[in-house]
Amino acid sequence: MRRASVAAALVAVPLVALAAPAAAGAASTGNATVSILHAVPDLPVDVYANGNEVVGDFTPGTLTDPLQLPAGSYDLAVYPAGADPAATQPAISADDVTVPAGANITVVAHLSATGTPTLTPFVNAPADLAAGEAELTVRHTAAAPAVDVRAAGTAVLTGLTNPNEASINVPAGTVSADVTLAGTSTVAIGPADLTLPEGAQTIVYAWGSAEAGNLKLATQTITGGGSAPGGIPSGEAGLADTGLSPWVAGAGVLLLAGAGASVVRARSKAVAGR
Repeated sequence: MRRASVAAALVAVPLVALAAPAAAGAASTGNATVSILHAVPDLPVDVYANGNEVVGDFTPGTLTDPLQLPAGSYDLAVYPAGADPAATQPAISADDVTVPAGANITVVAHLSATGTPTLTPFVNAPADLAAGEAELTVRHTAAAPAVDVRAAGTAVLTGLTNPNEASINVPAGTVSADVTLAGTSTVAIGPADLTLPEGAQTIVYAWGSAEAGNLKLATQTITGGGSAPGGIPSGEAGLADTGLSPWVAGAGVLLLAGAGASVVRARSKAVAGR
């Protein structure tokens, strides 16, 4: 398998180019803003839309730049990285997948608490912040038990479980943060210095597997509000009967849904300190 890094700029251009003709025959009322985080360890994949490769060698830990996709429908397929689509059945495929207008979402392919590849979409919607404040959001997408999040050694978010998120408003600036097992001082991830810009939502994803010893952090900054879309990707797409590893299926579900699906899933957000 090839393992070259994905350049997000190269991802956005062909995907948007494909989106325009696909949406031409659909009722389009705007764009969706979609970011995709690949958080299933050890599995690069190739993603196709309307028969064209739009993301190649998508490696774990990669977060794409936000993609502006016209509302419409798409035929999508995901293959193990380096596979020849002419000679290989896709691990997952979905036709006429709907991209909802007005969404600002990040779709994460990750491991469940028990280590099963799964999909979770999150709505990105920064809170109303006072002058000098920033919003810190933590999303638990790792195969790990409940955790606490500490800032400068003090627990600020507690008992967070996979696949949930929690947020708190804090002073803008740089803070040393780490993740511990819930109710203990046992550090699972970090510490790491986080820069929290004023007026923005900084999102930290915990991903990987505690058992495999590869827990990591990924970060994302959202500077504008996100409106509630008419539909947000959720659940699973159809899995081709190819006998391929469920790791391929888990990552593929993310990438298919990342381009949009039509099942509504409201954002569940626990807010502390408000």
